[in-house]
Amino acid sequence: IPEYNPAVLKTISEPMPDPVTPLLAADVIIELVDRPGRPIVLIERRNPPPGWAIPGGFVDVGESVEQAAVREAREETALEVTLTALLGVYSDPLRDARGHTASAVYVAVAQGAPRAEDDAAAVGVFNPENLPANLAFDHRRILTDYLAWRRTGKPPAPRAPG
Repeated sequence: IPEYNPAVLKTISEPMPDPVTPLLAADVIIELVDRPGRPIVLIERRNPPPGWAIPGGFVDVGESVEQAAVREAREETALEVTLTALLGVYSDPLRDARGHTASAVYVAVAQGAPRAEDDAAAVGVFNPENLPANLAFDHRRILTDYLAWRRTGKPPAPRAPG
């Protein structure tokens, strides 16, 4: 296999047109390991769509999805997290009414008291078996998958939207 050389590649290829693709996000299910039962942190969204949500947001150009997950957790909850697992990638075209978004969802651990910051209007600590009714996006499905993963240690099986 020849060595990758961007200079050579640039001279022999046509510029690729910009594809139209879904936006990429990273979400983080934060387990508070310094509290009994490892409750999770959710944010109440300041911006539409309303509801409680898993902390997360869009990946910036030049950062990895993992870096975005850690950054978004810090920006929205003031917690320093350690990513422990990739729960899955959620990409149903209808999961976000604002437009097609694909999200890599991580599980992370943290300690301390979360604070609502950035675009979080409030922050809550919840027993994952007793979540608020008004969850945003497809976060009920994600948290159902998380609970199954937490009980069994097995990642959710991929499934088609619908």
